[in-house]
Amino acid sequence: MRAEVRQVADGTHLVHGSHTNWVILQEGGAVTLIDTGYPGDREQLLASLAEVGGSPESVAAVLITHAHTDHLGSAEYLRAAHGTPVYAHEAEVPHARRDFLQQVTVGQVLRNSWRPGVLPWALHVLRSGGTAHVPVAAPEPFPRSGPLDLPGRPVPVHTPGHTDGHCVFHLPHLGVVVSGDALVSAHPTSRIDGPQLLPRMFHHERATAIGSLDILAELEGDLTLPGHGPAHRGPLAGAAELARERAQ
Repeated sequence: MRAEVRQVADGTHLVHGSHTNWVILQEGGAVTLIDTGYPGDREQLLASLAEVGGSPESVAAVLITHAHTDHLGSAEYLRAAHGTPVYAHEAEVPHARRDFLQQVTVGQVLRNSWRPGVLPWALHVLRSGGTAHVPVAAPEPFPRSGPLDLPGRPVPVHTPGHTDGHCVFHLPHLGVVVSGDALVSAHPTSRIDGPQLLPRMFHHERATAIGSLDILAELEGDLTLPGHGPAHRGPLAGAAELARERAQ
């Protein structure tokens, strides 16, 4: 199965993998890769780079919104095979190393197995390597505050709750926010479409995740590229408010 690659803004591509998205930012011959999908998405990831004229060697850095396996899947592969630096918020660096794991457990999935979509989603997780051990051996904290000196000039913004070190990436010159799992627009285990939080079982601290919607609402932008679901067009403040209402 091929990943679906969509150019959503200048030099900006949203890629729909198997249930999880990643983002490619292009500038000249170099790219920034935000998230990497499941371990089983690697062929799709590499094909998506080729589709936009890139390659593993052209990836200047991998930026991780958070270190869940469905976002971290090929980060260590790129680091080990191509010397690509992998950056995350300082609070997420030990998570990416797997010093600890803030991820939904098998027990939580089983307790929620009666919910629509949970069992098919869990089967997909198993098939896609979602339970694999994929630590990044040497993740690094962001090298500076503010815009990173990388293609797309993304600005990391700490939005904790889903994990302690979850970050979104703001592209203020384009009015774009890459929201990871701080704000999504769909998920196989959700019965609603549009801006929302993931179901409760996926958040390390759900109350903090709800609070981080206020951080998102302060960012200027009208295009949200989520970790799950299609791109959402409309003011980010409105999307964050709708997600908050739905979370109550």
